[in-house]
Amino acid sequence: MEKITIYIVEDDPFFSKLVEHKLSLNPDYEVHLFSNEKDFLAKYTAPYSIVLLDYHLPDSNGFQLLQKIKKKLSYSEVIIMSNQQEIQLAIDVLKAGAFDYIEKNEDVHKLIQFTVMKAVDKLKLYGQLNSMQNQLDEKYAFKNFIKGNSKSIVHVHDLLEKTSNNNLTVSITGETGTGKELIAKSIHYNSNRKSKKFIPINVAAIPKELIESELFGYEKGAFTGADKTKIGKFEEADGGTLFLDEIGEMDLIMQSKLLRVLQERELFRLGSNTPIPIDVRLVVATHKNLLKEVHQGNFREDLFYRLMGIKIELPRLIDRGDDIVLLSKYFIIEFCKANKLPMKTLSDGAVEKLYSYHYPGNIRELKSIIEIAVVMSNDMQIQDEDIQFVTELRFDPKLMHGNKTLKEYEIEIITHYLEKNDKNVVNVAKILDIGKSTIYRMIKEGLITI
Repeated sequence: MEKITIYIVEDDPFFSKLVEHKLSLNPDYEVHLFSNEKDFLAKYTAPYSIVLLDYHLPDSNGFQLLQKIKKKLSYSEVIIMSNQQEIQLAIDVLKAGAFDYIEKNEDVHKLIQFTVMKAVDKLKLYGQLNSMQNQLDEKYAFKNFIKGNSKSIVHVHDLLEKTSNNNLTVSITGETGTGKELIAKSIHYNSNRKSKKFIPINVAAIPKELIESELFGYEKGAFTGADKTKIGKFEEADGGTLFLDEIGEMDLIMQSKLLRVLQERELFRLGSNTPIPIDVRLVVATHKNLLKEVHQGNFREDLFYRLMGIKIELPRLIDRGDDIVLLSKYFIIEFCKANKLPMKTLSDGAVEKLYSYHYPGNIRELKSIIEIAVVMSNDMQIQDEDIQFVTELRFDPKLMHGNKTLKEYEIEIITHYLEKNDKNVVNVAKILDIGKSTIYRMIKEGLITI
C-alpha cells in the first residue's frame, strides 16, 4: 500500500495540531485536519484510511458521523475520541463499527499513536485481501479462465456473462472432456456467491442407494453405521453453488426428491422430520440429451423444465479450429511452470499433427497429449513424433470398402499411415500402437512397399 491517509476531525485546534504533529513524524502517514463534519465529508475520499474522530463536534456527533463513514467507504477504520470515559458510549460505537474508543487523558497521545499503528496493520490486511480477491477475479474472468477465440467459444463467453448477476439455474451440455466443471466453477466465481463454497458432485460416481444421504445428509442413528450426524452437499453449499455433474444418471426416485427440494427450497436429512432451509444456486451438467431421456421415460419432465434455466452447450474440441493450438501452447506453459522445466515451443510438424486428430476425449485428452509431448521432447521444440495419440485410427472411408480379409485391411491401414507420415516407420508404429518390427517384416516380405 502507499501512504496511509489519516483524517483528524477535531474542533479543538490545539489538540488537533498536537496530534497532527505527533503522527506526521511517521513518513508513512499523510495527515489532514478538519474541525467539523461538513468540511470533512467534502474532502473524504481515501478508500483505505484512518479517521480520528472527536465524539462532540459543533455540527454533529461521532456516532452519526461514524455511521456515515461506514456507509460511504467500508475500508476506513474510525477511532472515536472523547473527553469522558463513557462505558455505554464505548460499547455503542464499537458495536457500530468503530475500531476503538479513546478517552482524552494525559496519556492520550501515546495511546493514539499505538491505536493508529494497530489500525494501520488492519488496513494493510484489508489491502492484501483485496489484492488477492482482485487476482482471483482476474483468474476466473470468463475470457481468462475459458481459453479460446473460436466463434463457438466467444458465444459461450457471451452466455456466461448472462449468468453473473442472477441466481438462475445453469444447465451445461457437451461431450466428456469439454470442460463442464470448469464452466461451472467460472460461473460461481463470477457471481455474487463467490465468497461462499463451490461444491461439485458427480452423480454417476455415487451408488444410487447413497446419493440421497450424500446430497441431503443424515442424522445420527438414521441407519446402521450412522454413528454421527452428517450434513449433505446441499447444506455444505448453502449460500454458494452446487454443481451436479452427470445429472442424467440420477434415477427417477431421486429425481422426484431433488425436484421437491428445488421447489420448496428446504430439505430433510435422512432420519429427521425437521425442515432445513437452503439457499443454493444449482448448476447441472450432462453429456446426454435430456429431452430425449424425457421422451424415453428416463428423466422427469417437470424436473427437466425446472433445471433448464440458462443453457450452455460446449463445442467439441475438433470444432474449435485454432483453439487447438492456443490451448496446446497454454498447457505447455502451465506444465513447464508447474514442473520447473525450460519453456518449449511447437514445431510446424507438431502443429500440423495436432490439427489432424479428432480428440474423442476433447480438452482433457489434449492436455494429456501435450504434457506427455513436453516430457518426450528432447530439445526446446516439440516435434511431431513427440505427439502421441492414444486412438488415432482415423480411417479413410475407402479403406473399409469391399470384402477383404483382416490381413488385407491391416496392410492397407499401415500403408495409408506410412504414406501420411512420410514413410516414418517409428512414428507409424507409435500411432497404430504396434511394434515397428511388424512393419519391417511386412516390408521385407513384400506386403508393403515404401
